[in-house]
Amino acid sequence: MDAADRMRRGWRSLWRTGLDVVFPRDCVVTGEPVENDPWRYVSREGLVRLRRFRPFLCDAYGLPVCADEAGAQTYTPTSEIGPVFRQGRTALVAQGAVRRMVHVLKYRQGVYLVEDMARLMLETPGMRDFLADAMVVPVPLFHSRLRERGYNQAVLLAEELARQAPSVRVVDLLARRRDTGTQTKLNRRERAKNMRRAFVVQPRVALENGRRHVILDDVFTTGATLNACAAALVDAGVEWVDVVSFAHG
Repeated sequence: MDAADRMRRGWRSLWRTGLDVVFPRDCVVTGEPVENDPWRYVSREGLVRLRRFRPFLCDAYGLPVCADEAGAQTYTPTSEIGPVFRQGRTALVAQGAVRRMVHVLKYRQGVYLVEDMARLMLETPGMRDFLADAMVVPVPLFHSRLRERGYNQAVLLAEELARQAPSVRVVDLLARRRDTGTQTKLNRRERAKNMRRAFVVQPRVALENGRRHVILDDVFTTGATLNACAAALVDAGVEWVDVVSFAHG
């Protein structure tokens, strides 16, 4: 370990100590104190309660979203969005505590959850292999939304994945052309229409077209956002585009 690495680790230790003072280490799932390192805000009981997907792939998207650990069907493969990406992975069912984690990260300045969220993703069977040597492309926010929130949760998650899995490389390639607004009340077809051509490759970026690109978002709902991002990369000449998300649902 060189001096620069020691300095970075020292600053990170101080930062985490300060973070624990501002945000006491209570489990985001159970509310109980967390004492199981390396987890920061998910306790042992909380880990048990999170709903994870079985590592089975559905034909349409390659996503392990056909059933959760309890065997409940959560997603029916469909070709309505005409997937441009080749395949994808997700880690958790976006319900209950998982949805709360996403909400806290996005709307309540919960950046302190990113370390645990990335770890949850990387502990999903096959995820480390899926992300190995990938160029991870975070889904961009519209500039007014980024200014309002102060950060892009997809970028933070991607950077933390790269920290925990050093072969991952984060690349800022995409821009959002327009504010697409919230899609909560839109159905699958309406979401696809709303996101059509919403993204573009940023000008003056050097694309490595022969490399595998993996677009990352916090939640995969219908696939409209990730598919629109994939379309922008494919239109620019990228040959191999996959997708990944923290949660699905």
